[in-house]
Amino acid sequence: MGAGAGPGDRPSLEPGRGPGWAKLAEAVARRVPPAEIETIYLFRPWKREGREWGTAVVACRAAEGGDRLRVYTARYMLIVRGKERGQSRIEVEETGLSPADVIARVMQAAAERTGDPEPPVAVGPAVWYEG
Repeated sequence: MGAGAGPGDRPSLEPGRGPGWAKLAEAVARRVPPAEIETIYLFRPWKREGREWGTAVVACRAAEGGDRLRVYTARYMLIVRGKERGQSRIEVEETGLSPADVIARVMQAAAERTGDPEPPVAVGPAVWYEG
């Protein structure tokens, strides 16, 4: 007998994929044209008591910032079990203007500060948006 997945386990999805992330991507697209997105930093989502939480930091080209990028923090909470399954809370907030290399260092430091063993995954906009 091996230590395989249990009967209720699902295979892990690619970073940024799944129903919570899809809702978050829609909310981000309402605030920022996907063509302006440079990098999306995806923190590892976590589940507890029938809910899933996820956070992404979205870096976008800024017309007024020269070599700086506009930074948005996007979060979701998705109910994954129970009567309210599928309901969610989404938040997208502009949080700053920064050079790209500084954003990458801050993302690494955030993972270290929170004790997360994995730093956020940096992906391009194609993870959420076609073309």
